[in-house]
Amino acid sequence: MSDLISRTTRGLFRDLMTGSTLGEIDAAFQDELFAPSTTSTYQDTSARRTRTQEYLEAIDWSDVNHVNRVLRVFERLCHGYEPQYRSKLFQSLKRDGYVLDEESGHITPVGPRFSLDSLKNLSDASAIRQQLGRIQRAIIDDPALAVGSAKELIESTAKVVLKERGMVVDDKADLPALVREAQQALWLHPSSTTPGPDGSDAVKKILGAVSSIAIGLAELRNRGYGTGHGAASVPVGLGPRHAHLAVNAAFTWCQLVLDTLADPKAPWRKGSTSA
Repeated sequence: MSDLISRTTRGLFRDLMTGSTLGEIDAAFQDELFAPSTTSTYQDTSARRTRTQEYLEAIDWSDVNHVNRVLRVFERLCHGYEPQYRSKLFQSLKRDGYVLDEESGHITPVGPRFSLDSLKNLSDASAIRQQLGRIQRAIIDDPALAVGSAKELIESTAKVVLKERGMVVDDKADLPALVREAQQALWLHPSSTTPGPDGSDAVKKILGAVSSIAIGLAELRNRGYGTGHGAASVPVGLGPRHAHLAVNAAFTWCQLVLDTLADPKAPWRKGSTSA
C-alpha cells in the first residue's frame, strides 16, 4: 500500500520539531497512543529531531487510522509557529492532498477518502489508491486533472470489482459498459431482480441516478473538461467547484460498489440473479 503522507512531509515535520521540547513531543504522540520505535537507527545532532523520527518510524503511513491520529499530532505541535517557519511543511502536506484550516488549525484531506473497510479485503487496491492520490493533489490547483482522475477512478473501481468477482475484464470497454457490468456483478443494476431493499423501486431509482452520474462524468471529461485527451486549448471556466462536483459524484458510485463488494450480507453473495 502507498503512503498517505510522503517522506518529504515527514522530514519537514521532523526538522520543524527543533522548536518544541522533548516533553511536548512525547506528550503529543503518546496522547494519540503512539510509542517511539525501539529499532530506529536515525542519528542527528538534535535530540528533538531524533525523538520525533523514532515516533515517525513507528507509524503505519498506509493506515488511515494512524494517519488521522498523526495529523492531530501535527496540528498540536505546529500550533503557534510563525507562518514562515511552517510554510514548507504545509505546502508539502498540500501536495500530499491535505489542507490547513487557518481558523481552526485542523489539517484535513482534500476530497473524499474511502474507509479502511472498503479497501482492506481487496486483493489489489493500488489503482484505486493511485487515482485518489491524484485527485487529492489536483482538486484545487488542477481541476482538469481532478475531473480526468475522477473518471479514471470509476474505471479502476469497476475493473477491481469485476476481477474480485472472478469475471473477465475487457480493457477496451467504455465507461458505461464497465459501470453496467460492475453493478450487474453485485446485483446493483436497476434491471436486476434482487431481494430486500436493493430490489425496491426506491433504491432502483437511486441506482439509476448513480449510474447516470458515472456516465455524465465520462461525458464531461470527453468534452474536454478533463485530462486524458489532447486538447487544442485550455478549457475555459473550469474551476475547483466543477472538480468537487466530479470527484464527489465519482466517489458516490465507487463507495456504493466497494461497500457492496465488502458487505458479508449483500444479496450478491447468496446466489445468482437475473439482469
